[in-house]
Amino acid sequence: MAVELNKFILAIIALKPEKVAGGGAPVFYAENEEEQGKLALTLSRITEGVAHDLENGTYVIVKH
Repeated sequence: MAVELNKFILAIIALKPEKVAGGGAPVFYAENEEEQGKLALTLSRITEGVAHDLENGTYVIVKH
């Protein structure tokens, strides 16, 4: 039986460093919500992932 990983986090975009701790995905810090939204959109397009707003000052880009 083969096991494959088909959903994973590609990137994290956060406003506050204390909201994010290490892990396997790169973390980008934005200075404000406008910059954060632009980063999330751009990174989702580049990676062909989907941006999800966690509504706590953090976005994750996920490959589905």
